[in-house]
Amino acid sequence: MKKLQIAVSAVALSAALLPSLAAAQNIAIVNGKAVPKARFDTLMTQITKQGNQPRTPDLERQVKDELVLREIFVQEAERAGVQRSDEYKQQMDLARQSLLIRELFTSYQKKNPVTDEQLKAEYDKLKGQNSGKEYRARHILVEKEDEAKALVAKIKGGAKFEDLAKASSKDPGSAQNGGDLDWAAPGNYVPEFSQAMTKLEKGKFTEEPVKSQFGYHIIQLEDVREAQFPPLEDIKAQLRQRLEQQKMAKFQEELKAKAKTDYKFGQ
Repeated sequence: MKKLQIAVSAVALSAALLPSLAAAQNIAIVNGKAVPKARFDTLMTQITKQGNQPRTPDLERQVKDELVLREIFVQEAERAGVQRSDEYKQQMDLARQSLLIRELFTSYQKKNPVTDEQLKAEYDKLKGQNSGKEYRARHILVEKEDEAKALVAKIKGGAKFEDLAKASSKDPGSAQNGGDLDWAAPGNYVPEFSQAMTKLEKGKFTEEPVKSQFGYHIIQLEDVREAQFPPLEDIKAQLRQRLEQQKMAKFQEELKAKAKTDYKFGQ
């Protein structure tokens, strides 16, 4: 009899605990309908991950309030029969597609991460493409050849290149810096400019104005050095993102190529 009483008491205790256990899985009850804690956890994770927001008691309260409001509005929408409208069904279909696509791509990225070997190979390729010489030059840009020749004469007469650039150059990006263009590879400039610049000796300037689509340039070469490329660690995050995008684009193209598509218009 004692064993039976103990068993009956255990059942009674479990039954008494059921409401509290169920309540622990919900954050609120709205018109008799539960708002599950799982919904709260999902939304909280999205907010803290996407917005880089720290999880605080105030944020938790706001999320709970938001979920309660959503439940109120959803119940009213369902009471009004919104879910039976064609527009709702079409929007739900689009939402379903978007969610499936997002999860497909997320799953693909997790299963196909960018490896350290791939990062190093991409880094070496970019570094090779950016090898060579870099030039630090100044220039003065004017509209007419006569203006340029007059400025050349002033430079030969002892005027400072920087002062003339500030006073006369039409290039808004460099004029205030005395015509300074900072370090750059020749390929960053139009061909006429780069060809004239690379022929100069350090400290010399083009005594004949250089014509380009922008006007007439007087170019002064400040210095030359081997091209500088940042260390792998400095650009690792950008390279990883670049490779992830390339992998994703390839994955999408492969799916597109395998699909049998027959477009139907006007139906």
